[in-house]
Amino acid sequence: MQSSSPTPTQAQIQERLRQSYHKESMPSTDGYIERPTQKTKNPLKCAAVLIPLTFYAQEWHLLFTRRADTMNDHSGQVSFPGGHCDIEDKTLEETALREADEEIGLRAKDIQLLGRINEVRTVTNFQITPVVGVFPWAYAFTVSTYEVGRVFTMPLNWLANPKNYWQFQHAEAKHPTIAYQPYDGELLWGATARITVNFLKTILQT
Repeated sequence: MQSSSPTPTQAQIQERLRQSYHKESMPSTDGYIERPTQKTKNPLKCAAVLIPLTFYAQEWHLLFTRRADTMNDHSGQVSFPGGHCDIEDKTLEETALREADEEIGLRAKDIQLLGRINEVRTVTNFQITPVVGVFPWAYAFTVSTYEVGRVFTMPLNWLANPKNYWQFQHAEAKHPTIAYQPYDGELLWGATARITVNFLKTILQT
């Protein structure tokens, strides 16, 4: 990816998401639409995240959260709003929107959904579906301090610059781990960094 790529319009982003998405999950038998199923000893667990996209200062930015230090899982890590699928959620979009509302008070009525990028499977056996949505800036967030320590954005041009991240391979991993240089004191790495790079490759078509 190159940071000098022309800035895509919202319509272009939506169309590129539509063209590139290939659903891998199979319909489930428990009534949940598109819940991942796998006939193994360790079936895939369903999760969805929102990739919140916003435009200000003449460029696109992605919104991230830093998980609260008191959380049992992944405390202090940078992530997108999201989490486990609930049986009450009829779609993966509902999961992502519900979690964004619960975590940072970003309401569904203020988000225009643009599409999805392809699912990511984690070493903890989750299948994560990233859902892309645009929200207006500036926004009055209502943060759940139990779950979230900070809400912040990073500019797309900075994220797309290959000088700002690197990859390294774990012996037991199928795909390399991605880690970014610190930005405003925050470290973006792991599954969230992988989702970010996948999203950028999709919409910037690099």
